[in-house]
Amino acid sequence: MLLIRRFKIQTHERGLLFRDGVAEAVLEPGVHWMFDPLRRVRVETVSVREVAFRHADLAVFHRRGLLKGSALVLDLVDSQRALIWVDGRFHGILRPGLHAFWTVFHEVRSEVVEVGDGRFEHPQLTTILNAPGSAKVLESAQVEAGTAALLYRQGRFLERLEPGRYALWRDAGLLRVLHVDLRAQTADVAGQEIMTADKVTLRLNAAVTYRVEDPRRFAEASNDGHQGLYRETQLALRSIVGTRTLDQLLDDREALAGEVEEVLRPKITSLGLELVAFGIRDLILPGEMRVLMNRVTEARKAAEANLIARREETAAMRSQANTARIFESNPMLMKLRELEVLEKVADRANLSVVLGETGLSERVLKMI
Repeated sequence: MLLIRRFKIQTHERGLLFRDGVAEAVLEPGVHWMFDPLRRVRVETVSVREVAFRHADLAVFHRRGLLKGSALVLDLVDSQRALIWVDGRFHGILRPGLHAFWTVFHEVRSEVVEVGDGRFEHPQLTTILNAPGSAKVLESAQVEAGTAALLYRQGRFLERLEPGRYALWRDAGLLRVLHVDLRAQTADVAGQEIMTADKVTLRLNAAVTYRVEDPRRFAEASNDGHQGLYRETQLALRSIVGTRTLDQLLDDREALAGEVEEVLRPKITSLGLELVAFGIRDLILPGEMRVLMNRVTEARKAAEANLIARREETAAMRSQANTARIFESNPMLMKLRELEVLEKVADRANLSVVLGETGLSERVLKMI
């Protein structure tokens, strides 16, 4: 039986020396002779070309300080994560636990960060998020232009996120990002059947243009802010249309829209919304009511036409009376007028005219 044993460690290796199953040392490259008559010594060779060092007895090697000078060891608690850079390139993100990296052939650098409220910020955020395996630790959130995002942790509001790219720790509590569109939007309030003050049921279509003014209030005031806007618009229309007659509605839609807008604005402000514009698109009457309205319109137009004709006749008669008064006061004008009439008649018949002192009208003899 050999009393002395020989162990050779290559340049790219390290030897893990165990005596009676207990970690005792880390052997450097070279040839090592050990007195071991009872075969109590065991040496495991591991490659230091692989930067990560994983072993079941890593904690023992670390506590006994056997890895000093050869490896970077990180012992992370639950609130910590570590970023590992190898030879200037991002290598990965470490979760809580004990980790070791050989520094023999590689330059290894670490950044220990606190989880905090769940947000992760870094100058090289894009590089870190695009690295393989990062998606298991970090959740990426992209906030587009024209939108805002609300960050909640465990149901508690943390902050409003402006447009940009963000990263959140996946296992740092229940995190939720709620995206809110800040651009102007239009909601159609169609097919509203409402009874007017004179008991006429009509169908009304309206349009509401709005935008989110307070994203947090919009998200927390109602489980569905858009549905709340629709409901408030319905109520405002019914409360105002019901106080007006059909003729009032048909005569002045703009006044109706303005009154609805005045009632609606403070109500939707409580939902975190800003009213941009409100308009009535259509007022649709029942079929029989449309027939009646057409008849009324036809009768009104006929009456207007008859009135205009009477006015013209009156004006003509007034003009003739004025002309007669002028002729009566000036006989010479009357004779000139008679000559004009005779001239027109002569174009169509043969006439013999005898003029005397008693007037042309009494001395005209028609000869065929």
